[in-house]
Amino acid sequence: MNSGMTTEGVNPASAEIDRLSASQIVRLMNSEDARVAAAVGREEASIAAAIDVIADRLRSGGRLIYLGAGTSGRLGVLDATVPTHVQHAAGNGRGADRGRLRRLCTAAEGVEDHPEIGVEDLKRNEITSADVVVGIATSGRTPYVIGGLRYARSVGAFAIGLACNDGSALAEAADLMITPIVGPEVISGSTRLKAGTATKMVLNMLTTGAMVLLGKTYGNLMVDLRATNTKLVARSRRLVCLLTDVDEAQADERLAECDGELKTTVVSIRRGVSAAEARKMLEAVRRTTSGGSGTTASGVTAAHWTSFRK
Repeated sequence: MNSGMTTEGVNPASAEIDRLSASQIVRLMNSEDARVAAAVGREEASIAAAIDVIADRLRSGGRLIYLGAGTSGRLGVLDATVPTHVQHAAGNGRGADRGRLRRLCTAAEGVEDHPEIGVEDLKRNEITSADVVVGIATSGRTPYVIGGLRYARSVGAFAIGLACNDGSALAEAADLMITPIVGPEVISGSTRLKAGTATKMVLNMLTTGAMVLLGKTYGNLMVDLRATNTKLVARSRRLVCLLTDVDEAQADERLAECDGELKTTVVSIRRGVSAAEARKMLEAVRRTTSGGSGTTASGVTAAHWTSFRK
């Protein structure tokens, strides 16, 4: 039954899962899930390299594009749409183009076996050498993803492969591979389980790490956001109070003056300038730190914020 792929193997620990109680099933699944973090941890170097590339391309105005079908596509969509309140990277305004990104990785099992459709989707989205394409395929052999990643690489886009099987065909199409090996699933071949969890963990790291390198945080506070709903308004108010020592009424007033932009509000208050002047100051700092991939997380954050600390 084993196809040579570890994700398709039969897990002896769950061979009699159909005889277990609900409590025993939970215990078994939890013990298997505990292996996932270690598998992802073994890929730390590759994940970090991918984050550096993604941040560099976004900083220069490129896009991060996820390519996947089935469960892999769904996980890409989820990761692409979660940080909707984080403002796009500065530069020419392209940033991480989530509108295109959603359409591109809409989960569709029907396209999985067609590499030409992967190419067509990337062409439709006008992929260029400025972009990063992450091809997500748990098996490492999905033709749709492989075809798309090969095309991305051919036009100069940086091609990252994410799979949970080693030595896959996907590796031949990628500039960089991330391969957390989680072993056979509790239910044989059900890769939405351990493999899906590992994939989601890696995607979390890619987007979160890139946003940190781009100066979207102040310490571990998410500051580069626009208050677009009640929850975010409350969060922005708390952060303005925390970072400037103004009261809630003053925070609301200044946020309104700055169109709900948290970074702009903080700089405006600390420097005693208008929203327009605060934006100019932030843009000036951004331009001085957008030079190259060698910029570190601390470098970007310090350049954005050190001069605005109390």
